[in-house]
Formats: sequence, structure tokens, C-alpha cells
Amino acid sequence: MRDRLDEALRAGRLDGLHGVVVARGGQLLLEHYGSGEDFSWGDPLGVVEFGPETLHDIRSVTKSVTALLYGVALDDGLVPAPEEALLPRFPQYPDLAADPRRARLTVAHALTMSLGLEWREDLPYDSPANAEIAMELAPDRYRYVLERPVVEPPGTRWTYCGGATALLGHLIADGTGQTLPEYAQAKLFEPLGISRYEWMAGPDGVASAASGLRLVPRDLLRIGELVLREGTWDGRRLVPADWLRTMLQPRLRTEWGARYGYHWYLDTVAGHDLVAGMGNGGQRLYVLPGLDLTVAVTAGNYDHPEQWRTPLALLEQVILPEIG
Repeated sequence: MRDRLDEALRAGRLDGLHGVVVARGGQLLLEHYGSGEDFSWGDPLGVVEFGPETLHDIRSVTKSVTALLYGVALDDGLVPAPEEALLPRFPQYPDLAADPRRARLTVAHALTMSLGLEWREDLPYDSPANAEIAMELAPDRYRYVLERPVVEPPGTRWTYCGGATALLGHLIADGTGQTLPEYAQAKLFEPLGISRYEWMAGPDGVASAASGLRLVPRDLLRIGELVLREGTWDGRRLVPADWLRTMLQPRLRTEWGARYGYHWYLDTVAGHDLVAGMGNGGQRLYVLPGLDLTVAVTAGNYDHPEQWRTPLALLEQVILPEIG
């Protein structure tokens, strides 16, 4: 696998790769770190020499971590079930709740990014015209999301929406009485042995449930291993098995054809079922249950229109040919 990786790097097929860690059956198969220009939530860090202890934005893979936390909080009885109405959990907006079109919104519509509200994230993330950036800059992020114009009935179509994840983050924080990082530390990170992380926050001080998490690749891999092991770690159940089954049930199609569950992508690659968390720039967490395989990728191709090429090339040209 190392030879295939070196060949792909020399051939320029892995542009922007910062790090990759691969494990099968809990055994490390490959670990590689490069160098390159990097950013921390848009702030330039210059050229970084990456290594096992270098924190890296995982961008929207954070959304998939938030979905895991939602299932934990649901099992604790602290957040509403997916089928429950969403607006009653935001009593500070009675005017929005009075709109019958918005009253139909459920937690599941947030989990599947099918709120039916106007939302554009197909613009660079350094632009205030990008809806997620506008949300972070808004005086009230939750009102910003929930008062977007209604464009279709909820549940109709998947539309990429960091605002949906922000709503879930609020439900977790409100229900648990802890910030999202505090709850994650207690319920996931500490039990997984994840001791170093950052969780970026907006100007209002609220940690971004959609894109704020920074991890080292080995720890990102641990989260994939947790999913692969159906929510258990060292004999301890961290995430309910029934939540994982529910979370990974395909519900809608993305605009490029992959299926979508509750904040996780479901697809096939080279004939193998794939569960994935995906983030801007080429950040990826791949879980292939049929192969007992997990892959964590960090990269620096932020906002690039073909940022998907490097992680996909890693899977198809470097990793899977060695697995069989």
C-alpha cells in the first residue's frame, strides 16, 4: 500500500493531501503525513509540516460527529425524537411557530437536511453570501436558519444545510445543559481516548456543530472505528446500536447520487458499501463495514471544485487494490 501511495503522490493524483490513516480489523495498515498550506476555519496557518499530533480542521465531518452525539443525548432522554416537531423546541420564536408551513418541521427534517427552507452553501466559505457564514455572523443564528424563506414542503429534497446541524447542536446543548464540546468530551472523546481537540466557535461563542471540530487524523479514525464497531469501544457502549441503525438508514438522495441518512453519506465504491463523513477541502472519514476498514483523510483543497478527487483516488487507487 505504501508503494501505491508513493506512486500516486509522484504522479500528482493526490494533490493537497495532508494526512491519511488506514486501519483494518483494528490494525493500522497505513499512516502518512505530508506538508502544505493550511487554514484553521479560514484563518491562514501558512505551510504546515503535518504529523501524528497536528490538529486539522475536519470541517463538515463535524456534522457526522454531531449526529452521533444526538443519538447519545436521545438515549439519555435529553433531546426530542426525530419525529417530534421542531419549532416547539424554540419557544423564543412564536411568530415562526405560528406559520403553518414551518409548524410541519420535525427534528428528522433537520437530521436529513430536508427542511425545505432557502439555503445556499454552494459559494466559497470566505463569503458572507454563503448561508453558513451568514448564519455565523448573524446576531441570532437559530432565527437566521428558521426564518429562511420556505421554498418547498419539508422532507421533499435533500439540500446541503449547515443550519440544520446548528439546530441539532442547540437541541443537544439545551437538553444536556452543557456546551456541545463539553458533552462530546464526556460522552465520546474521553471514552475514545481523544485528549487533544479544538472546537471552533462563531462570534457569539457558540461552538459550530456544522464545521468547527479540529482533530488529529488518528482520533478521527477512532470515530470511524466506533461506527464500525456498532457503537462500542473497549467493551463499553458509547452510542446506542439502534441509533446507529437509524442514523445509517438511507432516506434521501444527494444531488450527486449518494444516499443520505442522518448526517452521514451512504454510497458504494468498487462494489463495497461505504459510510462517510465529508468535509470541505477533502476531509473524509470512510467506514467500509464489509471490509472491516476505516480511513481518515485530511487535505487542503478548500473550496476547490474538484476537492473530491484526492480522497476518492486514495480509496480507489491506493487502498482498495491492496485489500481485494
